[in-house]
Amino acid sequence: MRTLLCSLGFALALLGAAPAHAQFANRSLGLSLGYMDFNKTKGLDDALFLGIDASLYIENGFEVVSLSKIAFPKDTTDPNEKRVVGLAPSLGLRYLFSEESIRPYLGTDVSYLIIFKESVSNFVGIGPNVGIDFFVSDSVSLGLRGQYNFYIALNEKTQTSLTLSAGAAAYF
Repeated sequence: MRTLLCSLGFALALLGAAPAHAQFANRSLGLSLGYMDFNKTKGLDDALFLGIDASLYIENGFEVVSLSKIAFPKDTTDPNEKRVVGLAPSLGLRYLFSEESIRPYLGTDVSYLIIFKESVSNFVGIGPNVGIDFFVSDSVSLGLRGQYNFYIALNEKTQTSLTLSAGAAAYF
């Protein structure tokens, strides 16, 4: 009797189960190469950067994203125009207009800019970004991104920075 009740319960559970749906990869890691125009922020010239980016799909087209950049701009205030180190990690949110193989998006990031010269300069910024990702396979995408940041610091005027980049990401 116990076996019959267990079998009947199992059969009812199978009949009442919802159909399976395909799951898409919702996390990514990637590399970016781009151009960062510092607009003479703290005397810095424009520079190329290397970035590591990551994303986590939330729901309904929204993703949490991070792009951490390292750049080596020239210091135009130095007579020798030595290169300095600039780090710019960011964390943001973006909305995907389409979730198919071509994914245009619009978002905003909160950024932190650290410049290592004779003295360290710190800036906090916020900026809108726009981009598009093209999936070349089920788990690899190529993308283009543009961002305009507004940086603030105590006792400094507001600084701006334009960032353009291209990248590749693996989804898992």
